[in-house]
Amino acid sequence: MNLFKAASTVSLLTLLSRVTGLVREQLIAASFGASAATDAFNVAFRIPNLFRRLFAEGAFSQAFVPILAATRARQGDDATRDLLDAVATVLAWVLLAACVVGVAGAPLLVWAIGSGLERFDTAVLLTRWMFPYIGFMSMVALAAGVLNTWKRFAVPAATPVLLNLSVIGAAWWGAPRLQASGVDPILALAGGVMLGGLLQAAVQIPALARIGMLPRLGLAPAAVARAWRHPGVHRVLRQMAPALLGVSVAQISLLINTQIASHVAVGAVSWLTYADRLMEFPTALLGVALGVVLLPQLSAAQARGDGADYSGMLDWGLRLVVLLAVPCAIALLVFPQALIAVLYHYGAFGADDVAMTVLALRGYGAGLLGLVAVKVLAPAFYARQDIRTPVKIAIGVLVATQAMNLVLVPWLGHAGLALAIGLGALVNASLLLAGLLRRGVYRPQPGWAGFAARVAAANVALGAALAWAATQVDWIALQSQWGRRAAAVAAVLGGVALLYFAVLAACGLRPRHLLRRA
Repeated sequence: MNLFKAASTVSLLTLLSRVTGLVREQLIAASFGASAATDAFNVAFRIPNLFRRLFAEGAFSQAFVPILAATRARQGDDATRDLLDAVATVLAWVLLAACVVGVAGAPLLVWAIGSGLERFDTAVLLTRWMFPYIGFMSMVALAAGVLNTWKRFAVPAATPVLLNLSVIGAAWWGAPRLQASGVDPILALAGGVMLGGLLQAAVQIPALARIGMLPRLGLAPAAVARAWRHPGVHRVLRQMAPALLGVSVAQISLLINTQIASHVAVGAVSWLTYADRLMEFPTALLGVALGVVLLPQLSAAQARGDGADYSGMLDWGLRLVVLLAVPCAIALLVFPQALIAVLYHYGAFGADDVAMTVLALRGYGAGLLGLVAVKVLAPAFYARQDIRTPVKIAIGVLVATQAMNLVLVPWLGHAGLALAIGLGALVNASLLLAGLLRRGVYRPQPGWAGFAARVAAANVALGAALAWAATQVDWIALQSQWGRRAAAVAAVLGGVALLYFAVLAACGLRPRHLLRRA
């Protein structure tokens, strides 16, 4: 399998997901602005997403995928199918119980994450409507782990588009109709989220059936008891315990930051959310795509005892991170106003909202390299079924991030929260890399010095071009000329991208240097 081709496929499909996600946020921003209503929705939506990251895409995936890959490599498909049936059965019943508790405990959950909200009761109602979304997404995470292990990357990468399209439909079609009926239009977004979750889970079924891995869920008590006794389930649970602690650390940091933002100002939660949506482009297109492709391959290499292939794949991933994340970070730091204006500066989203979101985006951008690198470095530990080391590092980073908040938030407001997250990500990535080097499991390949020099030269040219372009147009004044503004931003970004790769080529970097097969 060509790893570069696989990562490119995931990136392109993730790009489609992020583009539709931006359209989703544009419609929400234009319809509701950065208001008390959007703060309520963002907090309510963050709650099931928080639990999803804890139990589905986070701890569960980190524990399940390496065990699944190792079982398939050592015992074959029949044993893997038995493991999948047992894990899916236990997961389904746990999710049912969690959804019931979450709906009942919605007021406490909202208070824990956003007690300063102006529309607290609205956030509680939205949380009750959207909490079952975690059930759909946890089963999607299970299916994605299986499909990625079978090298079927397309469906999991494209699935989030369905959520975005559902919320777009809710904002464009549903919200005006609710408002005309005298119902709070923000409730339409909750309906869109639930429809999106249902659709995402549904499209996994034919994909799993095609590879013969559609799990059989046990409904009778005897079947559930049999699934619980499966040794693979207990291995996953043992691995989940430290993974859950590690992911919890990151989510606790997010919870604290959301709580702080809810008290900083009306709109602060939304400013951070809009900036984070733009940050998801590079982190998902590069970091998540590489992590998705590398984790099953690294796990298989570890199961084979092939240390050279393991180290080589990791080296390849880190070079792509440096090559593509650094110019993205420079763009976010040097050219943020144009990006935010062209994406969000419409309708209820005013010039002040642009300025506040720019501050948040610059804070995130300062740590973009770390945010992307963690997506590659952490799976290197998970593939070795070593979850404790990233957990210890994450705990230290949590303490450091909140210590930075004590200094940065009084000084920079909501932007201090974003900057603390960015700087914390750089610390996290540095410690993960140091741990891999110290253990000798990652041995950098020759040529890093020359590679870094070429990338540095290209980034100097890119940064200078963006700094010049940022001063040539009044991006805020062009609000009424959205077509001209969008064309100007597209021309600038396209031009600097061509400049960047032209400088790389002139310095001797060729596309073949990025190719790698597993």
